[in-house]
Amino acid sequence: MGRCLYRVDELRAIERAAQAQLPAGTLMARAGRAAADWIGEHHGRGARSFCVVCGPGNNGGDGFVVANELSERGHEVVCALLGADSPTADDAREAHARWIASGGRVLSSLPTEARFEAVIDAMFGIGLARPLSGDFLAASEWLNRHAPVVAIDVPSGLDADTGAWVGGVAGVMASATITFIGDKPGLHTAAGVDATGTVVVEPIGVNATPGHGVLLDASDLTPVVQRRRRDSHKGTFGNVLVLGGGRGMVGAALLGGRAALRLGAGRVYVDAIGAPDFRVDPAQPELMFRSLAELDELQAIVVGCGLGMSDDARTALVAALERRVALVIDADALNLIAADASLQQRLHQHPAAIILTPHPLEAARLLGCSVTDVQQDRIAAARQLAARFNAIVILKGAGSVLARPDGAYAINPTGSPALATAGTGDVLAGMLGAFLAQGFDAWYAAIASTWLHGRAADDGPDIGLVAGEVAPRAAEVLGRLRAGLTA
Repeated sequence: MGRCLYRVDELRAIERAAQAQLPAGTLMARAGRAAADWIGEHHGRGARSFCVVCGPGNNGGDGFVVANELSERGHEVVCALLGADSPTADDAREAHARWIASGGRVLSSLPTEARFEAVIDAMFGIGLARPLSGDFLAASEWLNRHAPVVAIDVPSGLDADTGAWVGGVAGVMASATITFIGDKPGLHTAAGVDATGTVVVEPIGVNATPGHGVLLDASDLTPVVQRRRRDSHKGTFGNVLVLGGGRGMVGAALLGGRAALRLGAGRVYVDAIGAPDFRVDPAQPELMFRSLAELDELQAIVVGCGLGMSDDARTALVAALERRVALVIDADALNLIAADASLQQRLHQHPAAIILTPHPLEAARLLGCSVTDVQQDRIAAARQLAARFNAIVILKGAGSVLARPDGAYAINPTGSPALATAGTGDVLAGMLGAFLAQGFDAWYAAIASTWLHGRAADDGPDIGLVAGEVAPRAAEVLGRLRAGLTA
């Protein structure tokens, strides 16, 4: 199972329970020591110089402990305390006093001339409720000019729950983030993907029960990674139809169909509503072209790839919703549903598994809000969609969010900007159809498809990948996993 993710309210409860069993200051001491261990290992070979920028709360207290630990190991350390003459929290005041007693330097402003091996952000942790401003905003800009930056717990200014910048004001861009007790969802989605750098989780001796969220890794693909039985045939692996390809967009349906083939569907059909006479894909002759009305034996339908918004498109979507088979609903199929309450009702009542794959704009249309609203809390948006439509939801983007109707969610860490090109969403939809056709549970189909789709883009530059290359790469990664090799 991937790494558990904890929202701030969950972490607060865990922290309070742990503190009740320990002497005051124990968790801060452990956190500072763990951070200093990592910084010393990665940036402290030989005598080095560090600057720790501290805020007035407990995150600043962690920073003073880090400073003490690094100083005791022979490094030159200076601290800058912003926002107060002394820390405002009890444990932080104790840490500050120990630093002063040891002869440590505390500046009231940031050093302008000195150079440091690394600078350490200890201004604000998980409790920040207001956007950075004044000296703190200036400090974040100073930190960003002095890479590498190591953030303590959370890069200052970042919402630990959502990955959005608090108040929309960008803050610290860290090279690494050392976070405590448990991992936070905001470190892995939205702005958090770029703001956190390498994320290091230090449990500091606290046992945290699993939360509602998980950060996916290859271990979450276990049901899909099982090798196929040799005594099998194409009928074993199901039939999937890609329904889309409106006028001028047949390529989208072909990309979805080709992806379904690559990821193991036994038979793949394409119904390109804008090109009814299209009967062969020269690049992928294994695809078969049939209308939905001609097909009785289907295990999954992927509807939306290049579908368009025409009356014919709506008719095709209605026909798909009337079939009692698993559905993947993508692209214009989502837009049609967002604009039509009767389609929303049909979707909610569909008797088989449903996977919705909106990007932020499509999610906003479905929820009746703005893209900004969606991006301010991607997890909440995905969970709301899952509950509203009784479906698995994949909210695409940096740190794609997967959600179930019961409130459970996952964040996918794979992928790169190389996927920011036309057609990659059609490929993901086709991959989902393939796994559903093979009989995998919809949640695991979503996990496997999203993780493999992203992993296919992880090796190589962040530009130059085209959509048609994604599914073959994803299939190769899956093959390596099934062979027991590293993906």
